[in-house]
Amino acid sequence: MIISKENRRVIYENLFKEGVMVAKKDYNAPKHEELDIPNLEVIKALQSLTSKGYVKTQFSWQWYYYTLTPEGVEFLREWLHLPQEVVPETHRKPVRARPAQVRPGGGEGAYRAPRGERDDYRRRDDGAKKEGAPGEYRPQFAGVGRGAPRE
Repeated sequence: MIISKENRRVIYENLFKEGVMVAKKDYNAPKHEELDIPNLEVIKALQSLTSKGYVKTQFSWQWYYYTLTPEGVEFLREWLHLPQEVVPETHRKPVRARPAQVRPGGGEGAYRAPRGERDDYRRRDDGAKKEGAPGEYRPQFAGVGRGAPRE
């Protein structure tokens, strides 16, 4: 299919900028959802890049998902005359913000129960063994629930 150089440049620039592109499988759509270019031209331009191995295509639920490969990055960088420092968004490492410093014992607005309100039942300072049923205790559940004996 013959695609004008201006339209091809817009498609390639958008693909290189983001690193990915989507297109609905609607060959009669007057324009692409993101670009002001006929949808058929976008699909066919990316189909051409897929056949050359510059783009990987995934089709799902009537949508084409295109992902730029490392070879495609080099091809588009050369075709668009871009320097080596420029990379697509998907090839950049995310910059992580440093997490806020949290002070031990909670920060502002953190609720902390007063000492003794909750900790009393958890900790025994006297070292005494927990109280419980004696070892010879055997409960009997006769006549209760479904396990009751029949009369």
